[in-house]
Amino acid sequence: MRSEAAPQPGGLERFASPGKGRGLRALRRYAVGELLFDCPAYTAVLAVGERGSHCDGCFARKEGLSKCGRCKQAFYCNVECQKEDWPMHKLECSAMCAFGQNWNPSETVRLTARILAKQKTHPEKTQSEELLAVKEFESHLDKLDNEKRELIQNDIAALHHFYSKHMEFPDNAALVVLFAQVNCNGFTIEDEELSHLGSAIFPDVALMNHSCCPNVIVTYKGTLAEVRAVREIEPGEEVFTSYIDLLYPTEDRNERLKDSYFFSCDCRECTTKEKDEEKLKIRKLNEPPSAEAVRDMIRYARNVIEGFRRAKHYKSPSELLEICELSLDKMGAVFEDSNVYMLHMMYQAMGVCLYMQDWEGALRYGQKIIRPYSQHYPAYSLNVASMWLKLGRLHMALENRPAGVKALKRAIAIMEVAHGKDHPYISEIKKELEDH
Repeated sequence: MRSEAAPQPGGLERFASPGKGRGLRALRRYAVGELLFDCPAYTAVLAVGERGSHCDGCFARKEGLSKCGRCKQAFYCNVECQKEDWPMHKLECSAMCAFGQNWNPSETVRLTARILAKQKTHPEKTQSEELLAVKEFESHLDKLDNEKRELIQNDIAALHHFYSKHMEFPDNAALVVLFAQVNCNGFTIEDEELSHLGSAIFPDVALMNHSCCPNVIVTYKGTLAEVRAVREIEPGEEVFTSYIDLLYPTEDRNERLKDSYFFSCDCRECTTKEKDEEKLKIRKLNEPPSAEAVRDMIRYARNVIEGFRRAKHYKSPSELLEICELSLDKMGAVFEDSNVYMLHMMYQAMGVCLYMQDWEGALRYGQKIIRPYSQHYPAYSLNVASMWLKLGRLHMALENRPAGVKALKRAIAIMEVAHGKDHPYISEIKKELEDH
């Protein structure tokens, strides 16, 4: 039973948001940390890499999970979780056995297969669709360029390849629409350190519009999405979440929004660009760099970020760390350490160090990141909480208990607002503090 009061019905309404289409509006006041609503996943799929450590059905993280007796690749808390997940797992179970090592559909393809199966078995409105139905999702079909259309056709081919023995499909045009809807309205579920756990469809959550100054945050309790206020919300105020990472300057954020969601943001922060100067902070030198030199370095930084994203698929950890160090050295001639492009590459370097189990190296990068993160991100940011959490766990691993306790308590303070005080993640962190 939940210790937190369930959200009262009637506190929210769907409405026509000027210039934004559909939206969600508060009908009463919500305090910081208050739960506005929750939404069970319409359907969800666990990342392949998390199998064995998380339940395929409810996404609970625990030891001693039971294996599916047929495919031996899906894991469950108990018989109840397995039975509940069987209508979805049966789409993959025998196929995984048949394809063996060659079974590799993307998460998007797996999620879309589950939507098709769910629509067939549950044509009526589900608990997840009280405000918005899956069939109402925007597809932005008219805005897709040739590259995006080609990627969707690749996904459709994979869907037929891996699932045709167990499913009947609508025609190609209907599948194009569905994949476009999933691309715009799907959610990634992450753990307390923002590691990817899986993908899901949360229709009512998808009703909320975007702002770079959000007043709510979405967190996950297994496959349940929870939406809490991170600012006071007044009656009549629209409820806004953020669709993207808010670390970056206005131009970068809007490029991402246009590419993924086909709109530009007109929130206060995008209109005033008031945080951009701090986010793009230039090093104080006797001779300040020219505007052209700064522009060139920003261009270099964006190219390095994109190049690193691709390199992660084929380069070794030591090679990746070298890319980070060389780019930081070059950018550091112009940018301050608090510049977001420096922070991006420091974060990548920290991730490589964690992968290599170089705890001291990871801690060094994390300590440089945390203060600028706290400055650049909004209040109660999951990015800031996860960084404090990583720092706390690193300090504990390196037997610096006082610093570890301090960092973990900073993480808890944010998470109690964002996740709710009774979230299992918070209980786990408190237990870590007791055990040390």
